[in-house]
Amino acid sequence: MNRRTFLGTLAGGLLAAPLAAQAQRPPTLPRIGVLEGSPGQDQAFHDGLRQFGYVEGKNIVVERRWAYARADRFPELAAELVRLKVDVIVATNNPAAAAAQKATKTIPVVMVLVTDPVGLGFVASLARPTGNITGLTIQAPELAGKRLDLLKEAVPHLTQVAVLWDPVEPGRQDLVKETEAAAPRLGLRLQRLEVRSPSAISSAFFTAMTRAGVGAALVYGSSMLYAHRATIAELAARSRLPVMCSTSEWMDAGFIMSYGPSLTDMYRRAPYFVDRILKGAKPADLPVEQPTKFELVINLRTAKALGLTIPPSLLQRADQVIE
Repeated sequence: MNRRTFLGTLAGGLLAAPLAAQAQRPPTLPRIGVLEGSPGQDQAFHDGLRQFGYVEGKNIVVERRWAYARADRFPELAAELVRLKVDVIVATNNPAAAAAQKATKTIPVVMVLVTDPVGLGFVASLARPTGNITGLTIQAPELAGKRLDLLKEAVPHLTQVAVLWDPVEPGRQDLVKETEAAAPRLGLRLQRLEVRSPSAISSAFFTAMTRAGVGAALVYGSSMLYAHRATIAELAARSRLPVMCSTSEWMDAGFIMSYGPSLTDMYRRAPYFVDRILKGAKPADLPVEQPTKFELVINLRTAKALGLTIPPSLLQRADQVIE
C-alpha cells in the first residue's frame, strides 16, 4: 500500500467512525411527565404501563413531580416538565391539569381525576376534546345524590349535613352545587363549610358543625385536605360526627364511609391514553372516559365508636368492610 492509498483509507475510516457510532446509538426513550399532589398511586400507574408493554428504565422514562399538598406548586412543576421536553404530561387532578394547560399547548396532556373537564375549560366536550388534553374524568351522573342516599341510610334520622370543601381547588364548587340540588329529595338541609387552609379545619368542626346541629358531614377532597385527612378524621371522632369521604383512598384515616370511582382503576387506565399518543394518536381524537367502577367502603370500627349500627342491607352492598 503506497502513502496516498494509506492516507485515503485512514481518512475514510475516520469519517466513517462517527457515522457508525451514530448508527449504533440507542434510540431516545419516550419520556412521560407525571404531575401528582402526593405519592400514592405509583403502583397502579406502573401496572398500567406494563399492561401496554412499557417498563420504566427499559423502554420508557417517567419523570414524577409531586406538589406535596401545595396546589400552588403545580405551575412551577408543569413548566419544569415542559423544559424537559417530555412526550406526554399526565396530570392527576384539577390544579395539575390547569397548570399543564397553561404551560403548554403542544405537548399532549392526559388528565386522570378531573371533576368537570368541560366546565373547567380543559376540553370542548367529552366526545371531542379538540385540544391537546384528553384522559379520564371522575365526573359521573347522580354521584352526589348517591352519596347522600348512602349517608342517609347509614344515619337514618339525619336531617342536616355539612359539606367540607376547599374552594381554592378548581371544580369543587360544582360538586357542592350538585350535592345541594340532591339534598331536598332526601329531606336534608345542607351547610357549606369552606376550608381554605389547615388552620380552618378545627374551626369548621368545633364552631360551625357543633353549633349548627349537623348530624353528619361529607368531605370533598383537595390536595390540601387530603394531606390533613387524619386531622379531619380525628376531629370527627372527637365531635362524634360521622364523616363520609368521596374516595376509598381516604379511608385509611378512619372515616365512616366512602363512595366514589376507583382511583386505582383510573390510574391503571391512564396508560392507555399514553400508549395511544406515543403511537401517533392526537388527544383531540381520543374521547374522555368517565368512571366505570365505583367502590363503597364502610368502616365498622368507626361506626361502633360513634354508636351507629350500619344496616345489614348496606353492609351487603359494600365492596369492603373495615372491622
